[in-house]
Amino acid sequence: MTITSAIVLFAVIWAVVFFMVLPFGQVSQHEAGDVVPGTPASAPTDAQIVRKILITTAITVVVFAAVLAIILLKLFTIDDIPFLTPPSAR
Repeated sequence: MTITSAIVLFAVIWAVVFFMVLPFGQVSQHEAGDVVPGTPASAPTDAQIVRKILITTAITVVVFAAVLAIILLKLFTIDDIPFLTPPSAR
């Protein structure tokens, strides 16, 4: 695995995890009872983006390390997937 593909893999995992972490702990303006005029009632009162970025990065490091170990140690390869391997190679 090249450094470029490792960076891309990290970025893709980070983005997926970020979108999974993003809704956790959200309190809408409607739920808080403090709707700012001109904004939708479903808008968050405090998005806590920095906290969610740090949580996302921590989770991504763990997941990336596991995926990297699987790739580098060849614990699981494309040949292990039966429907992707041609019949002659099995």
